[in-house]
Amino acid sequence: MDYTNVSLFIIGTELTRGIIADRHGQLMANELTHLGYHVNRIVIVPDDGTLGTVLRQCLQESDIVILTGGLGPTSDDMTRSLVASIAQVELVKDEQSYQDLYKRIGDRINGSNSRQVYFPKGFRPIINPKGTAPGFTGIIPFEKNEKKCEILCYAMPGPPVEMHEMFYKRVLPELALLSGHQDYERDEFSTFLIPESKLEEACALGAEEGLQWGTRVQEYRISLYISGGSKERRLSMKQHIEAIVGIGLVEEGDLEAVDILSRYLEDHHLTISCAESCTGGLVSKLLTDRPGSSKWFWGSAVSYANDAKMDMLHVDKSIIDTDGAVSARCVEAMAEGIRRQSDSDCAIAISGIAGPDGGTDEKPVGLIWFGFASKTQPVVSVKVKISSFGRASVRRRAAVAACLLAFSYLNGIDLLDRVRSWQYI
Repeated sequence: MDYTNVSLFIIGTELTRGIIADRHGQLMANELTHLGYHVNRIVIVPDDGTLGTVLRQCLQESDIVILTGGLGPTSDDMTRSLVASIAQVELVKDEQSYQDLYKRIGDRINGSNSRQVYFPKGFRPIINPKGTAPGFTGIIPFEKNEKKCEILCYAMPGPPVEMHEMFYKRVLPELALLSGHQDYERDEFSTFLIPESKLEEACALGAEEGLQWGTRVQEYRISLYISGGSKERRLSMKQHIEAIVGIGLVEEGDLEAVDILSRYLEDHHLTISCAESCTGGLVSKLLTDRPGSSKWFWGSAVSYANDAKMDMLHVDKSIIDTDGAVSARCVEAMAEGIRRQSDSDCAIAISGIAGPDGGTDEKPVGLIWFGFASKTQPVVSVKVKISSFGRASVRRRAAVAACLLAFSYLNGIDLLDRVRSWQYI
């Protein structure tokens, strides 16, 4: 069967009451359009059973229906039962989904949570690594103009972190393999430190005729998708964008900045340690999020106060008194201090002004100093001025910059030249 038309259903009373804004519809429509699908409509409905009427109407004009929301454990989460009713099948328990959920929440599954492992008979569960409610997919038999048709249905949870994981990693790849839509080849890139508006400007400046692009904002990066044309032209557009925003800020593939560093450490059998001030241990958290990090991550010191820098890392008091904690000499001493204590192959140190207060004309909010030490290379420091979109944003972007700069340092790249090319951070 050929699949060309899609209808999207965004389910949630919070959406229809204006408590939260819908972003799922725009995101999915953008990605599906890039794949060559025609999106017939985006429908926002409350959790009150009205989905059934609208869904039946859309089945007349759609080859695929995609639903988000209404898969939780409470009685107003009605997506499963409504799809089962329209498909004229019963809800049945999926034993594997039950066992997977039991491993995660134990006896709490007994009760309302057990609703989440029931699916329309004949439908296939879609795993949800970010939450407790699996999605599901299957065929809804439907009669159009006295002709029996099979409408492909996908249902996903509503919380963005769960929906995005499922849509991008599981649903979208399946839709790309179907026939009937105007398929565009595309490449995925990961961009770091660049605000969304600046990335859009860079894409427009670096665009090539006949190519399309789309973005997806994530916590520590923005994913960039370039579609159409040849592989060579898509890579050429990537290079144009990188020349605009800065070297090392656009990488091919689906990866985090910490992946770039951690893979290098693992491949080269190197160990690392961290001394963090303004980031409060965030770099260490990102490193230890990686499975197997105990092989190459020694540990960290969150030396927030000046006394901690002096007592834990042996930063000389004269450095603090003369240059301050946010300075080249301080982060160099921090990096060498933690490296010596840990005997790790290399070390990262960070100190800066995360804000919203504490900035001065000389050291404004968003100024971050990074220090790097190694058994085989001289100690190096470099400063980066990060645009402030709030304290949490500065800390996140400082942690990303630390990973990118540590990778560059270990590869012998001049850090000052590197950060001078970063135009939009």
